[in-house]
Parts: sequence; C-alpha cells; structure tokens
Amino acid sequence: MSIPLSIEWSNGQLRILDQQKLPLEIEYVALETLEDVYDAIITLKVRGAPAIGITAAYGLAKVAQHYKTNTIEEFLEQLKKDAIYLGDSRPTAVNLVWALDRLSNTVQQTVTIQEAKNRLLEEAVNIHKEDESSCQNIGEFALSLLGKHTRVMTICNAGSIATAKYGTALAPFHLGSEQGKQFQVYACETRPVFQGSRLTVWELQQSGVDVTLITDSMAAHTIGAKGIEAIIVGADRIVANGDTANKIGTLNLALLAHAFNIPFYVAAPSSTFDLTIQNGKKIRIEERPAEEITHVAGKQVAPPNTKVFNPAFDVTPGKYITAIITEKGIIYPEYNKNIPIILDTEKGAIA
Repeated sequence: MSIPLSIEWSNGQLRILDQQKLPLEIEYVALETLEDVYDAIITLKVRGAPAIGITAAYGLAKVAQHYKTNTIEEFLEQLKKDAIYLGDSRPTAVNLVWALDRLSNTVQQTVTIQEAKNRLLEEAVNIHKEDESSCQNIGEFALSLLGKHTRVMTICNAGSIATAKYGTALAPFHLGSEQGKQFQVYACETRPVFQGSRLTVWELQQSGVDVTLITDSMAAHTIGAKGIEAIIVGADRIVANGDTANKIGTLNLALLAHAFNIPFYVAAPSSTFDLTIQNGKKIRIEERPAEEITHVAGKQVAPPNTKVFNPAFDVTPGKYITAIITEKGIIYPEYNKNIPIILDTEKGAIA
C-alpha cells in the first residue's frame, strides 16, 4: 500500500496524474506548454486547490525558461501576461493566484533574465516542498482533533492527489494508516463529476484505509444509521470571517452536522485563506458546463435542451464550522479574531 502522488517534477519536466482517467487508468501526462497547463487545470486533469497552485507554479516557471525577450522589463511583462492567463482557469480556488503571485513577486528585483529564470524554478520547487510539509502538519493536527472518533464522513477529494502529499481533509486517514490507527471513512460520491467515488475511494484504497462509498443524498441517513462521529472537508477559499468555499454539497454536510450535533471540520493550508474578502457572499463561484449534469460517462441522461444550473462550489458559513485545521494550528471561532492570530498575519491577504 502506498500514497499516490499527483505531481512529478524532474529534470525540468512536469508530469501530472491525469485524474480524468481515474480510477480505471493510472496515467501521468507531460505538460509542455502554457496551454497544456491551462487545459489540465480547466478540464480537471489536475484538481484540488493546492495541486492546482503547484502545477501552475511549475508551468509558469517552465515556460518562462523559453521566453525570447531581450530585457528584464520585457521578461517581466511576458511573465505577468502568462500569469493572468493561467489565473483565469479556475477562479474560485485561491491557491492558484497565490502561487502565481508568489512567483511573480520573487523576480521583481532581479537584474538579469537568467537570474529571474533561476528564481522562478527555485520558488516553484519551494511551493511544492512546503505543501508536502504543510499537509503532514495538517494531518497531525487533525489526528489530535479527531481523537477517538473513527467513523468520519467526507466529500469531494481533499487528499494526496489534490495536494503535494497526504492531502488536507484526507491527511489524518493516510497518517493514521501509517501509524496503525484505523478509520472508517464514508465518502460521498460528489456529483456531478464524482470526485468522491472516482478519486477519494481509489486514493484511500491505495493507502489501506477502510472506505465506504455513498451517494450524496444518502448522507443524512448514513450519519444516523452508521453513527458518524465527525465530518471533515477541504477548502478552495476561506475568507476573513471563516466562510468557506468548497465543492458543491459541502454546505449540505455542514447543515447535517449541525442538525446531528457532530463536529464539522475544514482542513486547509494557510495559502487557501483570502483575508481580503470579509465574507462568503463576495466569493466568486465558478459555474461549469451543463453537460456535467445532463450526461454521465458521455451518455445523455436528461431530456434535450434541459435548463441547468451547475455551480462547482458552495459556501459554508463560518458559524457551522467547528474548527479550521491548518499547518500552523487549529483555529476556533471567533474566526475574524482568531484566523490572523493563528496564521500570524495582519488582516490582509496571505503573503
């Protein structure tokens, strides 16, 4: 049993696990151009906020090695243009723009083009390594928080293939497996793209975790029938008051946790916080193609010309979140006050 990885970087080559083909095919694909990276992100070949940020960082650094610019000013202008292009691929996940901004900022004071190219590659590698360490810390904090609770529900995929390694919401299960602690995980299928059934179930099976698949609409019954003791999810953006954007269906689980009086945890690295936004009403929610709902595995299952509303994310108000688990510690309400304290930052964007 081993923990699967989503991103490989070696000798200047960027390869990602094609998550569109899971679980039936395990294939790593090379991303050579900026368009390759954009396509991989928007088509969900790579997904999960941290993994998207890491992939975009490597992609930007890689293509910048081949710029045909004559001055550092021209180089920086081309870099800015390409960063904006990649940043538009998935607007809800804050890690994407955070990683691109981090690369851009690290070369603003460079004197030569070669120095800028070197710094971009170094920073992309740093982002990758930091995320792996961050995920392990999140997992350790989550294990302590879950305590004796072993029957846990989750949705979507916030695991190793959504990050550098271990994941966020799935990190305690992977670490628990390594340390001999067994969980009973109930994974919601996560319609309409089935990240829960296709990805989370597959990933946890690879790690030797006891996982059971349910449909999203079975969550309420399952909590009661199976004695679910806690719910843990990932996040794509967390704002100043603790409101959290995550995969569509997360809000449903938060409301159920409140009704059943069980803890509801969000696990995410500090790079997922956007403290420039005060509340969840201001989070831009991505809407995706109607075909994701009207078709399953390429086969039409709804009448022709059916009207569709397909938001990819929903927003869970902070008042329904028992705690937010980060690599720097566990954050409890009041979030407006405690998020900056734990993250050790002023009330502004995470730098």
